Amino acid sequence: MNAAIRVEALKLVRSPVGTIGTLALVVGTLALLGGITAALASGNPELTAKAGSAATLDWNGLLANAAQITAVGALLGFGVVLSWMFGREFTDGTITGLFALPVSRHQIALAKLAVYVVWAIAVSIVLTLGFLALGLVLGYYIPTADTWAGIAIQGTLGMLTAAIAVPAALIATLARSVLAAIGSVIALVVLAQVGVLTGAGGWMPLAAPALWAISDGANVSPAQLALAIAVGVVFSILTAAGWARLQLDR
Repeated sequence: MNAAIRVEALKLVRSPVGTIGTLALVVGTLALLGGITAALASGNPELTAKAGSAATLDWNGLLANAAQITAVGALLGFGVVLSWMFGREFTDGTITGLFALPVSRHQIALAKLAVYVVWAIAVSIVLTLGFLALGLVLGYYIPTADTWAGIAIQGTLGMLTAAIAVPAALIATLARSVLAAIGSVIALVVLAQVGVLTGAGGWMPLAAPALWAISDGANVSPAQLALAIAVGVVFSILTAAGWARLQLDR
């Protein structure tokens, strides 16, 4: 199992997908957030109206905008990388070689998921530190206790978003396709938005992390957040089971 984890970690670290995905999540999110902040500072009336309570040039506004960007961007970024991690074996034709390894396919799937979890946590932490650095560069005051709590929420949002992206791994396994899995990630984003519009709120696991972060933890209960974590756990189990039943006749 340890050997499988090392191999999967090397695949991710040395792949362009892993590198580009990490840069897109961290640098891309910070660049977009910086651009929005600059536009607000310039007094853009349309953006100010759309931003609403997030239009303030302080920690509250910065973190509110960060939550909105992360809710969608991180789901797409994490989902695309996870889709590649599982779907590439079928697309590149390397899945046949995995049947000859002494490590079971069930363990290989768990190794992929373990690497994904560690990578997603690392990205979430780095991104959160980036939000902190951006706020200090913009000249905002030294964070208060409430601000530190908001920053911690941003880091947790990233990790929870990584959890709700796990269904992409199952789709990649069942469809044996990277593109099908990426399509499912887009569907997850759409379903999250539909859940919000229909009033499902925190009871929609795909939307709960974003609503929790945007409301500073006020509008979503711990039980509702637990459903988001449950999505990651359940689909991880289903993905591992799917890999255990893989056959070469398809």
